Amino acid sequence: MDNNLPLQIKKFNDKVRAMNQSNGKVLTLNAEEARGLHAEIYDLMATISHLANSATNEPTVAISMDGGKF
Repeated sequence: MDNNLPLQIKKFNDKVRAMNQSNGKVLTLNAEEARGLHAEIYDLMATISHLANSATNEPTVAISMDGGKF
């Protein structure tokens, strides 16, 4: 799963994993890491919003059936 993550999110995930393994209590990001993570999260949110909007705009298909000459 990690292979498909954007670079900054993967780096953040690795930092959290390392923090958890060392029983750390604090995680710090420098300004460049924070900006990169923010940009990738924003892009993901925009993609999710676009997909949600396009899913609700799909046309509804009506299907009707009759029994013929039964």
